[in-house]
Amino acid sequence: MISAFVASYGYLAVFVGTLLEGETILIAAGFAAHRGLLDLPIVILVAMLGGTLGDQLAFQIGRWKGDALIERFPALARHKPRVHDLLEGHATLFILTVRFLYGFRIAGPVLLGSSRVPMLRFAILNLIGAALWATVVSGAGYLFGLAINALITDLKRIEEVVLIAILVGGGLVWLWRKARSSAHGSPDIKGDRRS
Repeated sequence: MISAFVASYGYLAVFVGTLLEGETILIAAGFAAHRGLLDLPIVILVAMLGGTLGDQLAFQIGRWKGDALIERFPALARHKPRVHDLLEGHATLFILTVRFLYGFRIAGPVLLGSSRVPMLRFAILNLIGAALWATVVSGAGYLFGLAINALITDLKRIEEVVLIAILVGGGLVWLWRKARSSAHGSPDIKGDRRS
């Protein structure tokens, strides 16, 4: 049942999930690609497009209403000077890796949008960063499939259980991080989107 759902709606789920965040959905998609339910190069392409579009939209929001958003979220405001200092010497590296930094997936592009980073430079580096991120995260899911297949010879019998376990595990990690970031004043705008 879940396998049929993944085969029918998997790419749409990858796009929507990566538009909003998507590490968990992308790991599950990598695993599904290992199981033959999805095609790994298409998963990577769809995730790259979703991730690029999501961060590009956050960057544009930062250009449009960045200062108002930063004032509305005190934790974000506390990190603005640090992010802008990082941009002075390491802008390229920061833009390429911002999606890998916990707590900065939404906040990072918004802060970048509120800075003096040129829009075209961000767009190009964002696309490259999204390609790296999509390859690494979906590849981790694919490698997880290889590893678990080496341990369990009849993986077909439990592949749906494994997919559910990945999604539930990702949800639990997201809840734990959300509670932790609330306690520590994370710079997330609407909570970290790791689901």
